[in-house]
Amino acid sequence: MTPPDTAPVGRRERNKQQKLDRITAAADDLFRRYGVDDVTTQQIADAADIGAGTLFLYARSKAELLLLVQNTHYAEAIESGLRAAATARSPIEAIMALVEPVVECNRRQIDNGRTYLRELIFGDPEEPHHAVGLQLIQRVDAAYVEILQRDGRLTASDAATLARAISATMFVCLASPLHLNSTNAQVCDDIREQTRVLIRA
Repeated sequence: MTPPDTAPVGRRERNKQQKLDRITAAADDLFRRYGVDDVTTQQIADAADIGAGTLFLYARSKAELLLLVQNTHYAEAIESGLRAAATARSPIEAIMALVEPVVECNRRQIDNGRTYLRELIFGDPEEPHHAVGLQLIQRVDAAYVEILQRDGRLTASDAATLARAISATMFVCLASPLHLNSTNAQVCDDIREQTRVLIRA
């Protein structure tokens, strides 16, 4: 008998996953090419070769579709950042190793990235893709806490408070209209300088 954790995925679950993959790929392509504001859910449904009603079983709004797409890229960026941070020689270098791929991910399409951040802050936390986005933020904060405690100088409470301040710094830099025409490197330099001051304080 096949153990439960190695049992083959049923046909229904495979079909659901294949549809989700098509929706994610279609939304990703259209949002990247045209921006979230200029894409309709019907266009995404057509590109994914499904009906509009089926689309809404996977994401109930265009905002949720953006969260679905961006969450996928954010998860990959965070994994990349965590690997780089593990070998960094100082707290600031470790934090920036985690920040840099997230900045690059968010700014693949700047308007989409800013909309994604707005949805994370003001969207419905009960929506499943919104909840996943919040979990990603918490994962980054937890990584900051671990980095900040490596030298033993900060308590867990102080490290958690500082981690939230660093997250807020990154959020503001990514969302700020002051950086609309900045390069990714310039945004990272701003985050680095503010983070350096926070850590010293």
